[in-house]
Amino acid sequence: MRVTQSMLTQSSLRYLSQSYQTLNTLQDQLATGKKISRASQDPVVAMNGMRYRTQVVEVGQFNRNLSEVYNWMDNADATLNEVTHALQRVRELTVQASNDTYEDTQRANIAKEVKQLREHLMGLANTKTNNKYIFNGTNTTNPPLDEKQMDVGFGAVAAELGALPDGEIAPGTTTHELTFNSARYELSEKQGDEYVYRSVSDPNKTLTISGPAGENQSLVHSHTYVNKQGETVTDTTNLQERQVVVSYKGAVSTNTENVNIELMKGVNIPVNINPGNVFSSDFFGDLIQLEKALEDPSATATELTGMLANLDHQINKTVNERAELGARYNRVELIDSRIKEQEVIAKRVLSDNEDADIEKVITDLLTAENIHRAALSSTSRILQPTLMDFLR
Repeated sequence: MRVTQSMLTQSSLRYLSQSYQTLNTLQDQLATGKKISRASQDPVVAMNGMRYRTQVVEVGQFNRNLSEVYNWMDNADATLNEVTHALQRVRELTVQASNDTYEDTQRANIAKEVKQLREHLMGLANTKTNNKYIFNGTNTTNPPLDEKQMDVGFGAVAAELGALPDGEIAPGTTTHELTFNSARYELSEKQGDEYVYRSVSDPNKTLTISGPAGENQSLVHSHTYVNKQGETVTDTTNLQERQVVVSYKGAVSTNTENVNIELMKGVNIPVNINPGNVFSSDFFGDLIQLEKALEDPSATATELTGMLANLDHQINKTVNERAELGARYNRVELIDSRIKEQEVIAKRVLSDNEDADIEKVITDLLTAENIHRAALSSTSRILQPTLMDFLR
């Protein structure tokens, strides 16, 4: 086959163009630090890069979610710690006041401190973090406690009670509820001027109120149970009006829906506590009941001693809820550790897929440059002068 001058020229220019393309590719890798700058250069690397980058973004979002979770849980735990300390102080004061040697003025002074502690606890119930109420379930924009709707007295609901028809009252009919000794009572029956309230948690406990609504009413507490001998017994106790706390049902929020935050793919962790297990109407009702007993000179040491059981019940509920929160906190820490490992792995895999090996690129670039120079030199020798060079 005859090799012409044009064939040599075209072949040389083609190889030089390929050499320039190689130099351009290596220069792009050196400048960007990436193996490719366009998907067309390597579709497999491009597609894997999109998946790996999505994983890195997800892990980054989970890390930001963890910050929010720690914020909620740390503040909730600190608040429950304050609640426990305040309740323990109330208990200490109750033990002191239950001593018969204490005078009325001394008990009245203790009542003042109990009132301050109760108001402090009400403030804790309305704790806000990042402008969100953390003890109101998913309703984070409204305070869970309205102090003005608590301890309103029977006079505030007299009109409602008087307008009710005789007979059984369906749950949720009335706008108020009663609290007595760590229990909530809701109106279940009315017969003339007699109102029967039944415990929400134990239907065998009732509060019977006799007399015109809001006017010198008599209160009787009944508890029906089976004793050790297997006999059904009903205990009845006459109460004073100060021993029963009347509040509107909306005074303390009953929103117990969990605030869930996703920490791993498909793993949602509730970050809030169940406020009904701590800040409930009976929680504050017990404190108000104790406060009124301390202010009443006729209150006996036996009555005050009996209220220690109420305080112990509320302390135990708070401690149990804090323990449950601590268990979830431990799980969050384990997830945090796992996410940090995933972040390192995801970034390493993304780097292996996309990032260029700079040392290798520099070596390849120097090699390609030498090859290009050699090609230019050899081309200058191969392309011999033509007849036109002699006609000048």
